[in-house]
Amino acid sequence: MFRAGTFVAEHVSPVSEPQVQPNGVDLTLDAVYEQLDSGRIGQDGKEIGERQAVEPGTVSEEGPDAYYLPAGGYVVGYAETVQIPEGHVGYIYPRSSLLRNSCMLDTAVWDAGYEGRGEGLLEVHHDVELERGARIGQLVLAEADHDDVYDGSYQGEGIDD
Repeated sequence: MFRAGTFVAEHVSPVSEPQVQPNGVDLTLDAVYEQLDSGRIGQDGKEIGERQAVEPGTVSEEGPDAYYLPAGGYVVGYAETVQIPEGHVGYIYPRSSLLRNSCMLDTAVWDAGYEGRGEGLLEVHHDVELERGARIGQLVLAEADHDDVYDGSYQGEGIDD
């Protein structure tokens, strides 16, 4: 069973009232990266290819910074720290506004015990402008049995940045 947005909000920080939805919490855009080099995923481990931060531009003198992204693939970092509680599994889905602008947000399963400011893959199929702080994905939590809790290499990612 999926949990209510108010329950999910107890496991996301910081979170504001507009981010809390009936069935989850919206996550906001903090950073955008372009991958420069190839990575490697093997039986004996993984290596993430070198990345470069995409610098936002100023929309107007009074306006916020925004990323102008031509078609392609980007890694996006979320602004919020997420804690997946025991007895649950987390999923992140794209906000419909992304889909309606020819963009897709791909993510992996977020295991019980994970804590960090995760990342996703943003597929841009038509040029788009995204402001830093824009709501791009929605975290939902589902009750789930599990054998153990997450203790992998991404534990605590982005928290001390």
